[in-house]
Amino acid sequence: MPPEAAEPGVASLPVPVWLMVLVFLLLYAGMVFFDRYSGWFAVEVYEPYTSLEDLRAYQPPSEGVSAERGRAVYENICALCHGSDGRGRPGQAPPFVGSEWVLGSPNRMIRIPLSGLSGVVKVQGAEYNLSSMPNMGAGLSDEDLASVLTYIRQSWGNKAAAITAEQVKAVRAQIGNRSQPWTVEQLEALP
Repeated sequence: MPPEAAEPGVASLPVPVWLMVLVFLLLYAGMVFFDRYSGWFAVEVYEPYTSLEDLRAYQPPSEGVSAERGRAVYENICALCHGSDGRGRPGQAPPFVGSEWVLGSPNRMIRIPLSGLSGVVKVQGAEYNLSSMPNMGAGLSDEDLASVLTYIRQSWGNKAAAITAEQVKAVRAQIGNRSQPWTVEQLEALP
């Protein structure tokens, strides 16, 4: 019988020192490269803002008409009926896209969310029977209402002028504590 061959086994070999030094040098070179070219502590990144006042001067305004705020308010309040794409719901809520009501008088448009709208409204030749749109904007601040109305007037291809918080404030003062929704005839009679 032939002598049995030794069965292969696992041997533990030490890692060569040159391989550990190479890995260390590659890691070090990578860190130096990342530090030099990443811009983390580069003067060009942090130099323009030498004080907190300088930094605040470059921030976007937080008050007044804000497109982002207008979009957020629209999505929370208006999109349920008028759709997040502004196309409305057939027979129920009119569209905002290309609407003569949206592109028309700001004073008329401001009154609708402040007091509501009832009856049949015609938009782009189609009739929408609003039994009654509630005064969804009455609880909003002047800035928020101006932001959402500006968002509607400047979204989905609409190109109308922005509505300011001052305009909303003036219309709110004109209508006072009106609790009855507007009719189409009443709004069409306004300038």
